[in-house]
Amino acid sequence: MRATVRDVAARAGVSPKTVSNVLNGTFRVSPATRQKVEEAVAALDYVPNLSARGLRNGRTGMIAVALPDLRMSYSAEMCHHFVVAAGKRGLHVQIEETAGGVDREVELMSRARAQLIDGLILNPVRLETTAVQRAVAMPPVVLIGEVDQPIVDHVWIDNTAAVREITQLLIDEGHRRIAIVGADNTATAQVRLIGFHQALEAAGISAEAALEIPSPDWHSTDAARWFGEFLDTHDVPEAVVCMTDTLAMGVISALHDHGLSVPGDVSVVGYDNITDSATMVPALTTIDFDKQKFAETAIDVLAARIADPNRPIMSVTIPHRIMRRASTRQRSTRKTGPRKTGTRKTGPRKPSTRKG
Repeated sequence: MRATVRDVAARAGVSPKTVSNVLNGTFRVSPATRQKVEEAVAALDYVPNLSARGLRNGRTGMIAVALPDLRMSYSAEMCHHFVVAAGKRGLHVQIEETAGGVDREVELMSRARAQLIDGLILNPVRLETTAVQRAVAMPPVVLIGEVDQPIVDHVWIDNTAAVREITQLLIDEGHRRIAIVGADNTATAQVRLIGFHQALEAAGISAEAALEIPSPDWHSTDAARWFGEFLDTHDVPEAVVCMTDTLAMGVISALHDHGLSVPGDVSVVGYDNITDSATMVPALTTIDFDKQKFAETAIDVLAARIADPNRPIMSVTIPHRIMRRASTRQRSTRKTGPRKTGTRKTGPRKPSTRKG
């Protein structure tokens, strides 16, 4: 038997009118009360009587966008584009963070099933831990990013091809000993690492495990620490592929701390073309894609799924390109032979002009 408003009210320990206020958003309620009602709605799998609520087309006009880490510059830029794109379509956006993992994803999908939001744009980190799985009741969901679960719509960049192409750029410039920073077990890192390996293999260059450097948090300070420790004990690579522009900022900082210049000693490339990549010194060569088009496409695909839940599953690939800037140059114009640093430079550090 389907749960009623009274059932939700009894479970939450509030009045039916309070439940109605939470679901309709007609009156302000305390965060604690809202949480109790939403938990009761999810636990009872309550589906409101939309006609009684008087909502046009039975919808709230609210969607959720959930990204892994809102501290990242990339996430901030994408959130901006989602909000603008949604506003043009008469939709409101609830911004969420999925740093809590699968539990947070489950909660968001429960909210969508309970009609508190019309649908969800979700950027999972790992396929095996995402809440979007077969045999699970799915509200309207669009996955963005590298996790591809063919039971729901998907909007993405071909990460493997993008990293293969930017690694090939470095190879074409004469680089042979190329490191990559950000190697871990996330879906993003794994598909980008495949592209890196493909480019090396096509050029007859053997992959070296020591040149695949982790940076678990994917923040610039984390990258600076891990890459700095690498430089303390290894020969300096000729070039570095960074899995994000934020990681590239940390790598360039570590190179500077070790008395090495970019691109004079080491070429560095990134991924995402965040705003700061064009203004940092040197300006960063990176993978670029149209973030506005990405956001608009994801929202359009979600809107189509909300309007017709039975339509065929879609997968849309957004084009990418290499944005060539000053952080790379031909190997033939640089010093030859591996360099060693051994230990960090001591003494006062010169002021950096790097931005971001």
